[in-house]
Amino acid sequence: MPKNKRKILVTSALPYANGPIHLGYLVEAVQTDVWVRFQRMRGHDVYYVCADDTHGTPMMLKAEQEGITPKQLIDRVLAEHKRDLGDFGIGFDYYYTTDSEENRRLCGEIYGRLKDANLIATRSVEQFYDPVKKMFLPDRYIKGECPKCGAKDQYGDSCEVCGATYAPIDLKKPYSVLSGSTPERRASEHYFFRLSDDRCREFLQQWTRSGPLQPEAANKLDEWFKAGLSDWDISRDAPYFGFEIPGAPGKYFYVWLDAPVGYMASFTKLCEEKGLKFADFWSADSKAELCHFIGKDILYFHALFWPAMLQYSGFRTPTKIFAHGFLTVNGEKMSKSRGTFITARRYLDHVVNPEYLRYYYAAKLNGTMEDIDLSFDDFVARVNSDLVGKYVNIAARTAGFITKNFDGKLAGVVYERPTDGDKLSADDVGFDDAKRFEREVWALGSGARLLGLFIHAQAMIAQCYESREYGKAIREIMWLADIANKFVNDKAPWELAKRAGGTARDELHEACSIAINSFYLLTLYLKPVLPAVAEKVEAFLNVPELGWNSGNSLLPANHKIAPYEHLLNRIETEKVAAMVESNKESSAPSPQPSPSRGEGANNAPATTNISIDDFGKIDLRVAKIVKAEHVEGADKLLKLTLDLGTETRTVFAGIKSAYDPASLEGRLTVMVANLAPRKMRFGISEGMVLAAGDGNEAFILTPDPGARPGMRVK
Repeated sequence: MPKNKRKILVTSALPYANGPIHLGYLVEAVQTDVWVRFQRMRGHDVYYVCADDTHGTPMMLKAEQEGITPKQLIDRVLAEHKRDLGDFGIGFDYYYTTDSEENRRLCGEIYGRLKDANLIATRSVEQFYDPVKKMFLPDRYIKGECPKCGAKDQYGDSCEVCGATYAPIDLKKPYSVLSGSTPERRASEHYFFRLSDDRCREFLQQWTRSGPLQPEAANKLDEWFKAGLSDWDISRDAPYFGFEIPGAPGKYFYVWLDAPVGYMASFTKLCEEKGLKFADFWSADSKAELCHFIGKDILYFHALFWPAMLQYSGFRTPTKIFAHGFLTVNGEKMSKSRGTFITARRYLDHVVNPEYLRYYYAAKLNGTMEDIDLSFDDFVARVNSDLVGKYVNIAARTAGFITKNFDGKLAGVVYERPTDGDKLSADDVGFDDAKRFEREVWALGSGARLLGLFIHAQAMIAQCYESREYGKAIREIMWLADIANKFVNDKAPWELAKRAGGTARDELHEACSIAINSFYLLTLYLKPVLPAVAEKVEAFLNVPELGWNSGNSLLPANHKIAPYEHLLNRIETEKVAAMVESNKESSAPSPQPSPSRGEGANNAPATTNISIDDFGKIDLRVAKIVKAEHVEGADKLLKLTLDLGTETRTVFAGIKSAYDPASLEGRLTVMVANLAPRKMRFGISEGMVLAAGDGNEAFILTPDPGARPGMRVK
């Protein structure tokens, strides 16, 4: 039991429910889970909640495309997310959905209190309206020419060519991504949270400098304060999937209002399950800690809107907001075309062991907002070297001698802590490169000193976990593993075992017992990162569940360990290569033709001109989809059986995100009939269906009634 037991509520940012968990989100989930597990090992009361972020236009449209209700879609994705995160050892106390009655009630309560505080305003807003889809268009569903540089096919809020930001109504030649039509400008009454109010501005300037943020995050907020805080549009017009605003028919809360309230809703469910008191953690006078782990891209919402909402609706504000950077893969943004936009499930299908990725991320993470890179070559080399070559190697080289020669019983060993007289301050918990060599020489002088150094490192490693400097903790742990392996090499138990008895037998027993104790301490230090491996080691060493205080003592004399069984295998480079390659295949894009430029057309960038003879080489045929199936192991593909009138063809199409297979059967589409067959991991694809999309989703083209299978398109 710690002297000052803490009560901590921890959250990770909510993954959006329109896609699978991917390796980028796992950076945050792993970082949070390691911190939570460490705090629990320290004996603190820690509760970890999260939820699927389920509302918004994309969810509404995706459900419509699949021919199912939004509720059916979010139920399916929720099960997938819980499965994938669970398989990576992410230990939530409760994982929920933002589409819940608890969340609806809390959103209404917070909104009502903000309204009573005169922090809600209404005003008319001019927006783009799609006359075909009959809906106002969010920024991401509007494209056009950049008003600053003229670049074509730019989204409604910023230009990827010149970097300019602007309002959607500023776009030139705008078009709807959903229908290709030219949107109309229409006015609508919207609801705003008055973030520009002097009360909010003064509170936030004081709060952001009171300790909840990393220094670089606080500096970023200073830039926003200097630019001036704007009121926040918290409403959207029907049709919209979300919660209707109380007293405002046809108006819905913007998803970014109800998403963070989802933290509170998830905790409400946990309180019901465990008998906790909601007010102990969320009331304005709560003494508990509230810690959010987020990506740096959502800092604006979590460090401005969210604390202001809480402050003026009578709830407590966050104790800490820990922002982290993005994940790059092999030095570049994750890419579907390069096969590096990898889902959690795809990783597990190929590499299998999730703790290898947990370890690699931990070795890269620190307490800043720096991006981290997943280099596949480095990933393989580091895991094989550190975990297999160093860590488990200690037990693999020595445990057998204990089992064979001493009936599995350890010798009694002691430890000797560094003292000031050893030029190693007993109060110094930080290791630096200048001191490492003298510490190593000192430690290798005897087994007692070796174990003393291991125990002495505990405080420093704890400090690293507490401050989220996981990379530094891993470096020190692996340095200790190096010293333990040098100790084993110096003692050479395989040579001692060849000598009959006497002092050699005693030396063998002591040396191997020291090695096993060092392995015991290394496992303790790695347990927040490698919980599944630690559980196996606890069984092997025959010890209770390891808590952080377990490192204050060693395994006693005559403690009996179980026979050693292999703990970890080396990563095979071929498996990682296969993962990337299979991801390329499953992400292969369908062609995305654009309509001709003109009134109401999709103003996508023009492609290079071709001649009529070039076009004539393409044999486009009407095809009937007689069967559509999921492809096992493929994230994006559907297997289509197409009737061309005189023959059937099998085509793999990257349209899974847009359709439920059953909804496609019986429909007509258009295919490229003279495309050379392509061998894929899942079979032979004998053509290509035509589809249009924005790179994330693709929608098949359908001819008008009267077209028949086999007809040529010309």
